[in-house]
Formats: sequence, C-alpha cells, structure tokens
Amino acid sequence: MTKRTSAKYKIDRRMGENIWGRAKSPVNRREYGPGQHGQRRKGKMSDFGLQLRAKQKLKGYYGDLTEKQFRRIFAEAERLRGDTGEQLIGLLERRLDAVVYRAKFVATIFAARQFVNHGHVEVNGKRVNIASYRVKDGDVIAVREKSRQLASVLEATQLAERDVPDYIEADHSKMTATFVRTPGLSDVPYAVMMEPNLVIEYYAQN
Repeated sequence: MTKRTSAKYKIDRRMGENIWGRAKSPVNRREYGPGQHGQRRKGKMSDFGLQLRAKQKLKGYYGDLTEKQFRRIFAEAERLRGDTGEQLIGLLERRLDAVVYRAKFVATIFAARQFVNHGHVEVNGKRVNIASYRVKDGDVIAVREKSRQLASVLEATQLAERDVPDYIEADHSKMTATFVRTPGLSDVPYAVMMEPNLVIEYYAQN
C-alpha cells in the first residue's frame, strides 16, 4: 500500500466516516477508529471536539492539507466579502488539484496532487505543476496530450462512484474541463456532511 493510499484510509478511520464515498473505505467494514482502543473512543464529544473534527475532516478531504496551508486559506476566506464558510469552500474547490479530481481525470484527491506536481496538467494551454494553483471562472484545464493514455487516467474517467459536478464541464473524449463557476457549499458533492460553520467557530477560539 502506498503512503498516499495509507493516509487516505487512515483519515477515514480516524474520522469514522467514508469521507470520499469510496467503495474500498475501511469504514465500510468497521466504523470505529484505528488502534486497539479504537472502539472505546465513542463518547459524547465536546463543542471543541466537534469543531476540531469538522476542521480535520475538511482539511483531510482536500488531500490532508497542512495546518499552515489550511489556516492561510481560511484567513483569506475571512477577508472576502460574504459568508466566510461559503468563501472557504469556494477557495478550496478552486485549487487545481481539486478541479482535476472533480473532473475525474484521476481517482483520488491525493492522486490529483501528484498528477499536477508531475506536470501532466495544463491551464489555458500552459503547463501548471502547482497543486494549489487557483483557477478562475472560465479557465480550461486539460490533461497534457502525452499523458492522456495513462492507465490511471482512463480508469478514473470510468469511475461510477462519483459524477462530475455541474460547476465543471468535462469532456473526457478530449480530456479537458472548464471551470464554469465557483461553487457554494450546497453545490459540492461531498460524500459526507461538511460543516464550515464549525471550522469558523474553531478558528474564532484558537
């Protein structure tokens, strides 16, 4: 098992939820946490515990971002006009690795980060290898021509366990996707409930 796959399963088990809706998630077999004491951890959570869990879940969903990265994105969301929770989701969904994942060019968000870092993706015809690159409405994201026949890419486009959301227009015959608009929380097809309001509460107190 690769380090990235291991991390993905570890996050699912730690949260006790199948965060990405994957058929092979270990949570489908047992919902308690990892380790010999995992089954004993199901007590009632404090408000702080719920807030921390909400933050960890959202941070983990986008490839287990570092705390520094996530806090920086949150701080930017706070500075923008409008609802901070909605702005936070919008900024996270505009990351290039998130768009590549949503467009079903790869199977997981972890693979998306690696795929971008290895130079397989172009934005508006120019190669971009920074996973955190922020796309804009109307940007066209494409798999580079020499990478379009990779087995991992072809397999990902056929995945039945998730669909491309309506704020992205994907053409898998050309391996391109257009980022139509920045989504709000209700537009994003999370497999489990995300609670950015609790993330806001967490950072307000810490």
